[in-house]
Amino acid sequence: MFPFRVINQETTEDLLDMASVIEVVEQAYQMKSAQQATLFPMIFHEFEPGKADMDIKSGHLPQADVFGLKLVSWFGDNDQKGLPQLLGTVMVLDSRTGVPQGILSGEHITCMRTGAAGGIGAKYLARPESEHLLMIGTGHQAPFQIMATLMAIPNIKRVSISNPRSHAKAEKFAAEIKDKLLAKFVSKYKGDEYERYAQKCEVEFVAVDDLEAATGQADVIITATPAREPFIRREWVRPGTHITCIGADMEGKQEIDERLFAVGRVFTDDIGQAVRVGETEIPLKKGLITEADIAAEIGSVISGHAAGRQSAEEITIFDSTGIAIQDLLTAQHILRMAESRGAGAIVDL
Repeated sequence: MFPFRVINQETTEDLLDMASVIEVVEQAYQMKSAQQATLFPMIFHEFEPGKADMDIKSGHLPQADVFGLKLVSWFGDNDQKGLPQLLGTVMVLDSRTGVPQGILSGEHITCMRTGAAGGIGAKYLARPESEHLLMIGTGHQAPFQIMATLMAIPNIKRVSISNPRSHAKAEKFAAEIKDKLLAKFVSKYKGDEYERYAQKCEVEFVAVDDLEAATGQADVIITATPAREPFIRREWVRPGTHITCIGADMEGKQEIDERLFAVGRVFTDDIGQAVRVGETEIPLKKGLITEADIAAEIGSVISGHAAGRQSAEEITIFDSTGIAIQDLLTAQHILRMAESRGAGAIVDL
């Protein structure tokens, strides 16, 4: 009665490229800023603290005529079982009729839109002349963050890699990351585009075990870990640094010293969600800031309705908790590409 398209993981990986996802996520942020998008309350459940959890994020994009949800789970030990740590499903429906448009594998969508968000945060909040990226975390999300940031920041020359729990993992990651970026992301492009993005990967990748020293040298810092205690101290961060926090996506998670929020200029993807489950939660609960101290949502910066970085000495923080409209607009982009190429399977409920 209602035929719709089903897109598996392999097809999703084939159809998506990072540059396009960055454009789509920027569009989603701007729609939210223009009040053309609605987020519904998030549902979260932790199966085992620090090891396995799941969440459901949903929303409505009237301008795009879609609503829907994404159910995603993270099981940290899955790599030992030959399974991906992150698993998810996205459902897209027509907001004019309620008829389903598609069901898509959500793992790669999540990884791509989250990486794109990190790159967008750096694009609009870091100093344009930034040359040194510090990536903290060597899990599945790290390559996506690095590629998006290399695309977004034109002058990056050095990428330092830190794994606070295992320097050996950081060394292995640093040795393999260039080839992984070329194979996973740059290979999507041809001709001049391929050359341009391949050139962006011609930077120095180095593992670091002195996190204090690396923090003090970095222009841009991205954190993507499941940490519940801060590993970056306030006194380590130099003026002019931009920090994007990716890992804190549930109550109690924390990656950076809460005191940074009292001296930095803070931005979020969604203020309401960030103060409940993001990196902003802890400094708010400790009274170091109030919700009114949050400068703006990133969509308002992109659209020009709010100021981003205001000086070269300012510390900026982007608390990216991940919002459903990123997934839904990316999924709609995939469905349109799949229709034009005859990809995916048509099923009928």
